[in-house]
Amino acid sequence: MLTTRFVTGSPNWIDLGTPDIDKARTFYGGLFGWTFRSAGPEAGGYGMFQQDGKTVAGGMTVTPEQGAPGWCVYFQSPDADATAKSVEQAGGAVVFEPMDVFEMGRMAVFNDPSGAGFATWQPGRNKGLDLVNDPGSLCWIELYTPDPGAGVSFYTTVFGWETNTMPLPDGSGSYIMANPAGTTPDAMFGGVAPLAADPVEAADGPCWLPYFEVVDCDASVAMAKALGGKVRMAPVDMEGVGRFAKLADPAGARFAVMQGEQQQS
Repeated sequence: MLTTRFVTGSPNWIDLGTPDIDKARTFYGGLFGWTFRSAGPEAGGYGMFQQDGKTVAGGMTVTPEQGAPGWCVYFQSPDADATAKSVEQAGGAVVFEPMDVFEMGRMAVFNDPSGAGFATWQPGRNKGLDLVNDPGSLCWIELYTPDPGAGVSFYTTVFGWETNTMPLPDGSGSYIMANPAGTTPDAMFGGVAPLAADPVEAADGPCWLPYFEVVDCDASVAMAKALGGKVRMAPVDMEGVGRFAKLADPAGARFAVMQGEQQQS
């Protein structure tokens, strides 16, 4: 499971690029109860989404020239420059070269060989998210890619992940679950699924999809619709996991909500 005891290769940050951060603040505030705290004028409009004073995500305004609206997942690295070299050597692309973010840390943004975007965060003063797995915070991530085997090989090369595999219930392929090197399967933080097996994701292309924990999946879906969001996949149950749905915010950024079984008990 996701924890804030971040190690190399684990997700340690997530942020939203959106054409209107004020509208995003209204949407996610209504959906999850988040507030938004600016990082100051020197940060170029970047800020933190927080819940009860704990940071659960970052966010910033992006222009169409800078990219489409979306969520970006960051993985911990002890050396962002070395990670950038590994990404290129493994067939990925460097979108933004490694750069220092004040004294907070060092970051870089990439595309994997399938075109799915992701980033790396080398912690400085900012060690990562304050809260995960609680309602309103990140609880899982999922990669949709045309070739899961190749995708796992790429990320294993770059971050040293370890994986476990289980068959998909409909027999359409396998679901691969990842955990950081040197940890047990209990530290699994995300999965890799074949893009073609999910028509919802196949329509929009390869991506990392973040899941946020909620207390009531159906109520969250209804709220997202009322706030101007889109339901990409209606709530469904998954045995042993919980109830989840796939959504998009009013700007089109894709994400999912998960009511884990612990919320149903």
